[in-house]
Amino acid sequence: MSIKPKKYNFFQRFGRAFKLNIIKLLRSPGGAKKVSLGFALGLGLEMLVLSTGSLIYILFVPIVRLAKGSLPASIIGNVIGKLTLLPVILLPFAKTLGKFLFPMKVHIGHHSSFSFKKLIHGDFHTLVSILHGGIHTLIGMSIFGLILGVCSYFIVYHFYEKEKAKRQKRRREKREVPLNSINQTYI
Repeated sequence: MSIKPKKYNFFQRFGRAFKLNIIKLLRSPGGAKKVSLGFALGLGLEMLVLSTGSLIYILFVPIVRLAKGSLPASIIGNVIGKLTLLPVILLPFAKTLGKFLFPMKVHIGHHSSFSFKKLIHGDFHTLVSILHGGIHTLIGMSIFGLILGVCSYFIVYHFYEKEKAKRQKRRREKREVPLNSINQTYI
C-alpha cells in the first residue's frame, strides 16, 4: 500500500513557496548588507520586466555583480516579486505616473502590428516601436522599482540581522546546556 502525498490548493502552495523563499533569503551567506542589496536589486529589477519585454534579464547578473550584491538573494527577490504579482498590479499606476512625469507624446518609428515572422527575419522595427510606445510605463515602473528596492533593502536588513541574532542565541544556549548539566553533576 503506497501513501499518497498530500495535495495542497493554490493558496497553500503560494504561501509555502513564499515562506520557502523568505527562509532561503534569511539563511543566505554574505552578510546583511550584501544580502539586502541583492534582494533590493532583484525586486527592483523585477518591476522592469514587463515594461522592457523581459530584456532586463540580459543586464540582471551584470547589475548585481557591479553593485556587489548577493546573486542568490537577488534571484530570491526576483521570485518574490513574481509571486506577489506587484509588476502587474502597479502597471496602470506606472503608466499614469510616467505620463505625469514625462507629458510629451512619444512617436518614434512607425507603428505596425507585432509579428514574430518579421522579428525572426530581422525586422526589429515593431519591437522598437513597442518599447518606445511604453516609455511612460518604463519611467513609472523604474520609479516604482527604485522605491520598492530602497524600502525592501531596509526591511530585509532588519529581518536578516534579527534572524542572525536569534541563530547566535540558539547556538549559545546549545553550548551552555552541557556545561550546566556537568556542573550540576559535580556539585
